[in-house]
Amino acid sequence: MLLESLREQVLEANREIARRGLAPHTFGNASGIDRSGARPLVVIKPSGVDYAALAPADLVVTDLDGTIVEGRLRPSSDLDTHTLLYREFPAIGGIVHTHSEFATSWAQACRPIPCLGTTHADYFHGPVPVTDPLTAEEVSEAYVRNTGAVIVRRFRAGKLDPIAVPGVLVAGHAPFAWGKSAAEAVEHADVLEYVARLAFRSMLLGAPEAGLPAYVSQHHYLRKHGPKATYGQR
Repeated sequence: MLLESLREQVLEANREIARRGLAPHTFGNASGIDRSGARPLVVIKPSGVDYAALAPADLVVTDLDGTIVEGRLRPSSDLDTHTLLYREFPAIGGIVHTHSEFATSWAQACRPIPCLGTTHADYFHGPVPVTDPLTAEEVSEAYVRNTGAVIVRRFRAGKLDPIAVPGVLVAGHAPFAWGKSAAEAVEHADVLEYVARLAFRSMLLGAPEAGLPAYVSQHHYLRKHGPKATYGQR
């Protein structure tokens, strides 16, 4: 069986989506990539299979073109989004797609999540961006692939670093998050849902949409992720 260790990591990431309540039913999926060989290979959840029923052998291995290399089940219907993001964001090693309640609400409102406090700033270097809606042509031509394309387009237009901004809201759809591993992608998806919930409640209480002063958010992000970070252990 190919990529046994990565299969275990991706399986655990998919189970963690369910444990953390980030996706009802089978709405979410996680994947991971092995870039060590001559041909990068992606391990992803099979489509429509309950998280509790998954076993390592059920996960599907594909190349970056979406060609199945190993697996008896159909891969996630979001495969083409995952593979495009892996091609365009070479520093990431895992991707999670959820339909978590508050982050999806912001996505359906087509609104970015403003950085209103230090909890947000610790993980996202600026607002959580929202994509443009897909056009009718993009939907009919290649909906799943173009979901990835609008994400990449948003990051390029905003000159955003996908490591510093490890997630996005797809307009009218739901969030995607990523990280250096599948486990980190789940953590970022969980944090994204948490800051979405905080922002929603803060806005109800009258928080200014301008958000946290830039010098505060910058300080908090850099103390955790900058070259002189003081958060955590060396």
